[in-house]
Amino acid sequence: MSQIDQAIPHQVFVVMGVSGSGKSAVGSAVSRVLDCGFLDGDFLHPRANIDKMASGQPLDDHDRAPWLAALSTAAYAMQRTQTVSVIVCSSLKKAYRDILREGNPNLSFIYLGGTFELIESRLKARVGHFQKPKMLVSQFATLEVPGRDEPDVAHIDIDQSLENVVAAAVQHIRAKTAQE
Repeated sequence: MSQIDQAIPHQVFVVMGVSGSGKSAVGSAVSRVLDCGFLDGDFLHPRANIDKMASGQPLDDHDRAPWLAALSTAAYAMQRTQTVSVIVCSSLKKAYRDILREGNPNLSFIYLGGTFELIESRLKARVGHFQKPKMLVSQFATLEVPGRDEPDVAHIDIDQSLENVVAAAVQHIRAKTAQE
């Protein structure tokens, strides 16, 4: 453990889930409530990934590799500069989550889970996002729902109001950081 890990319990929380689960809305609202660091991981996608998704093609593991590396580095920096930070990142596979965990001992996840039908209806209502509703099929096919073997993942059901989802995420973070 590095000296900072022992001295300051800085925490990074990755808000994860498929596109349309509310990651960006929840993450930004949580960061406002807690007045903490915030990064929408979509901003770190390479241009080729954005263009590929905009054309309706799903990303593969090769496409995601540089993005995950950039997110891991961002998490590393954030846990050294912020007491609490929130990163929005789909983190669909356990292997992706493991990449983010590597070298980031103060990182954990908040999984926003919902049914395909609920999330599809939300995606169809979206405007101005590069993720196409038909891409949801590939997102669910890729998703490995975190199980008991990942105790650093809190599960929040999104079949409730945004305010309640945000409140549940804030409550989880406060409990984990003993923040008042």
